[in-house]
Amino acid sequence: MVNVIKLRKGLNINLKGKADETIKSVGTCEEYSLIPGAFTGVVPKVVVHEGDRVKAGDVLFVNKSFPEVKFSSPVSGIVTAVERGDRRRVLGVKVKADETQEYREFGVRNVNELTGKDVVDALLDAGLFGYIYQLPYAISTRPDVLPKAIFVSALRDMPLAGNFSFELKGNENDFQTGLTALSKVANVYLGVGTHQTESALMGARDVTVNVFDGKCPAGNVSVQVSHVAPVNKGEVVWTVDPTFVIFFGRLFNTGRVQLQRTIAVAGSEVESPSYVQALIGTSFAALLKGQVKNADTARIINGNPLTGTLSGMTDYVGTKTSEITVIPEGNDADEMFGWIMPRFNQFSASRSYFSWLLGNKEYVLDARIKGGERHLIMSGEYDKVLPMDIYGEYLIKAIIAGDIDKMEQLGIYEVSPEDFALAEFVDSSKLELQRIVREGLDMLCKENS
Repeated sequence: MVNVIKLRKGLNINLKGKADETIKSVGTCEEYSLIPGAFTGVVPKVVVHEGDRVKAGDVLFVNKSFPEVKFSSPVSGIVTAVERGDRRRVLGVKVKADETQEYREFGVRNVNELTGKDVVDALLDAGLFGYIYQLPYAISTRPDVLPKAIFVSALRDMPLAGNFSFELKGNENDFQTGLTALSKVANVYLGVGTHQTESALMGARDVTVNVFDGKCPAGNVSVQVSHVAPVNKGEVVWTVDPTFVIFFGRLFNTGRVQLQRTIAVAGSEVESPSYVQALIGTSFAALLKGQVKNADTARIINGNPLTGTLSGMTDYVGTKTSEITVIPEGNDADEMFGWIMPRFNQFSASRSYFSWLLGNKEYVLDARIKGGERHLIMSGEYDKVLPMDIYGEYLIKAIIAGDIDKMEQLGIYEVSPEDFALAEFVDSSKLELQRIVREGLDMLCKENS
């Protein structure tokens, strides 16, 4: 069954440096690190010590609130360090990889013969259940609450985002197995774009396929949830990254935890934008060796330019890293006459520059904010790029004011921080909207716990 849903709001930002659909080899990586901070809402408790030997699939840490939710090592080897920050906060668990990998065997399972409880138990045992997120709160979900529905978005339409259709090649069987496994728990809705015509997506079994026709952020899973099965207070839906669906399928088909994914290395400051195959926990130094044009003036981002985090060569691939982007920092920019120039080479969402006459031109944008934070301007800017039935500006005001009742009335249970990425980009007030929404969700989560 295929449904077509047309979205009228949004904004596409066409940036230079999209990854060519080719796989490039990367340098060797001797040490891998699993980052607890990549799992939003998880308070980690490390269960290994330095010097311990682990297999791929062995537990490195658990969720302190739900110890049955485990997180497994991507490689076999020796635990070399448990990195901690302020107040002994766990920053990462490092493992020096063996030359020949050993895997913990969980056993091959026929998903057609499993119940929903069997699927959940298998994911918990293998340390993969924590990869499932939920709405409300946009956090790693808990195993004691089952969802009313499960949503998977195979559409990635943020600037320079990796193309899941390319990642899917060769993984079609594991993807279908993962979808079938999730369908044992609840109804699964698979969201795709109009350009994604692959049979593994459009002809996926045991799911309802929804085609989203619209501009970015049509690929955001919470945007898709809001148009198919909006979340009300007291309800829970699960959201699963399509790459994680492949991970789940590999577990049932091979009996092993295999966390290799295809990552786009993109951006105007990348020598040859392309894709690489890497395990979760791989160092950026191995992936970006010889790829960054101007290392002193470039910004490395773990993710896409709108929702990613500032990173460096010492960072590691996180669970949600579908792309690594490199753009100019902008500190060395020197614009003659500043804003008075027509600016044919700069992007504007409001047609302030003459560049809007150039059609689908590719732009080189840097990381400058171009203005300071100021009072919240009620101009309707958010509503133009937010394809959800909520009042974005009023919701932001309610969060800043800490008004929980207003937040609930204005639809905070439906949103994730990434839904406000475009609103943050066009915001005349220069507010950190994604951070504000995250704080609001954390406030609600704590209040309702």
